[in-house]
Amino acid sequence: MADNRKEGLEDRLKRLGSQLSEKRREDPKYAADEARAAENRKGYQVAVKLSSEFVAAIIVGALLGYLLDRFAGTGPWGMIVLLLLGFCAGVLNVLRSAGMVAAPRPVDLSGKDGKNGRDGA
Repeated sequence: MADNRKEGLEDRLKRLGSQLSEKRREDPKYAADEARAAENRKGYQVAVKLSSEFVAAIIVGALLGYLLDRFAGTGPWGMIVLLLLGFCAGVLNVLRSAGMVAAPRPVDLSGKDGKNGRDGA
């Protein structure tokens, strides 16, 4: 008896799901709401990505500074300097991800002059 009841509920759920999807396809307001929700999700994704990149750079800088201080005995200076460098790297990563600062070009990284392909020296 429990199996018949469960099968009946599953059939009813499928039927209601198909009816609901038909109603949603007919409703133009639903399509607009879905598009708006998709845009909001994209915005949240970008915000989480940018904030995690920023926080990760600061944490890595602090960790490296702590390890430098611990093993080299430099006092708080390694932590201070590398924490500030981590902060700067985090800001730079966020600006690059947001499109405010261009990423370095391959020509700049190779050390060659962009005009004639020779070394800049």
